[in-house]
Amino acid sequence: MDTSQPDAKSVTNNLDIVGIMAAIPHRYPFLLIDRVVDIISGQSAIGIKNVTVNENFFQGHFPGHPVMPGVLIIEAMAQTAAVLVVETLGPDARGRVVYFMSIDSAKFRRPVTPGDQLRIHIAKSHQRGMVWKFAAQAKVDGVVVAEATYTAMIRNRVPEG
Repeated sequence: MDTSQPDAKSVTNNLDIVGIMAAIPHRYPFLLIDRVVDIISGQSAIGIKNVTVNENFFQGHFPGHPVMPGVLIIEAMAQTAAVLVVETLGPDARGRVVYFMSIDSAKFRRPVTPGDQLRIHIAKSHQRGMVWKFAAQAKVDGVVVAEATYTAMIRNRVPEG
């Protein structure tokens, strides 16, 4: 049997914003993905971010020349990966938080501006327990605009107060 191809049960077509908000705790103004598509449990997913001039960060980055900050592109990659982790681990992972542990080899190839649609391709490269390593590329119109590898860990939320 070819184990490189997922079976039908491991593929989720997509999650809309309601599904994303059920999976990860991020909210406005820091929820940076609008949809996650082509989820292959334990393997990969594609996050979609529709970039509009209405984003609050464009007020200061940069007036008259709006450019999405690279660190927010990296955060959108991480949020896409967090959704993959939660979808892979199932209902017991909902409400938990996926934290960055490291970011490596981040490269920014061209500016992302209002009107662009980021398609964030993430692939799990390694997993040991609750620690996951990913490779990610953000693309606009099929062209890579940013890429990075990063490690993250899923943990219980720290109680408030």
